[in-house]
Amino acid sequence: MTPLKEVFTLFFKLGCIAFGGPAAHIAMMEDEVVTKRQWMTRQYFLDMIGATNLVPGPNSTQMTMHCGYVRAGWAGLWIGGLAFITPAVFFTLLLAMVYSHYGTVPAIAPFFYGIKPAVIGIICNASYKLGKKAFKTWQLIIIGIIVTGLSLLGIDEFMLIIGSGLLGMLWLMLQQQNKTVVFFTPLLWLLKPISIQSSTSIFFYFLKIALILFGSGYVLIAYIDAELVENLGWLTKNQLLDAIAMGQFTPGPVLTTSTFIGYQLNGISGALWASLGMFLPSFFLVGLLVKLIPLLRKSKLLSHFLEAVNAGAVGIMIAVSLKLGYQMIFDWRAIILMLLSIVISFGYKKVSPLWIILGGSIIGYGLQLI
Repeated sequence: MTPLKEVFTLFFKLGCIAFGGPAAHIAMMEDEVVTKRQWMTRQYFLDMIGATNLVPGPNSTQMTMHCGYVRAGWAGLWIGGLAFITPAVFFTLLLAMVYSHYGTVPAIAPFFYGIKPAVIGIICNASYKLGKKAFKTWQLIIIGIIVTGLSLLGIDEFMLIIGSGLLGMLWLMLQQQNKTVVFFTPLLWLLKPISIQSSTSIFFYFLKIALILFGSGYVLIAYIDAELVENLGWLTKNQLLDAIAMGQFTPGPVLTTSTFIGYQLNGISGALWASLGMFLPSFFLVGLLVKLIPLLRKSKLLSHFLEAVNAGAVGIMIAVSLKLGYQMIFDWRAIILMLLSIVISFGYKKVSPLWIILGGSIIGYGLQLI
């Protein structure tokens, strides 16, 4: 199989099964591209995580593009991203069409009950493996602990990432030898809200969001509520809540919520243009990142910055695990699934995350019948 076909096959598969949010997606990728296929070292994979946190857009989707580039060059970057995004857009579009016809969300929640507890073990295992690489010094361990604590308190993820990098530079660098600073300034944030509800306006609206969306993909919800619900009145609160639900029910990037909303606004055309606006900038941003990481490593100062960013990123993954786990401590069924997932992820390393997710879904459905 050629490298390009490998990239397409892997990320199309992940696009079909990657439930659980960005942390779970990255955990699955780590298992596939580092542990199983050895496309790169764990340190380089960790560098990629840190770098994608420095630019706007969906982090896990950008990771698929970067992994595709490492394996198959520029074509791999595009194929990897498209293979991961397309299944999620397709599934979300189908659900949007059903929702538009029946005016309600299909009763599919029972089949997804066991997925969230199941992915906790996957995230914990990836956090452990990446943490062994990220926490090289006691300073980096402290940075990781601080970020974990602040993330649990609800501090913005992007601020934590940047803050950890700056703290790492000040702490780990005894003498500043290189004063190079890397900035990214999105240009399209100046776009004015467009009141006409057309496919073009939908595209530019989501393009603007894609260039200012840092941190978790769930931040998208706040933007949409403020702009499309409160300001422009394009959506109702109920439609927004149902759009969020669809983002949870489908695999792949959470930001395919934009596909669902685009369909509600202007049919299939609106769905496709919304998806294009949301994901197109990431391809070009990752194209910049693949050249940026080697430059970061060559500069001693910026290398320390990246190391601290990596520690902060792992700290956030740990916080995600703790937050998800806390949500389930009052549900004995979820606790059983969570513990099973952790035991299998750490004790049976050859078991694919795919089987853990499928098993969690089936067992979770069965437990709800008790």
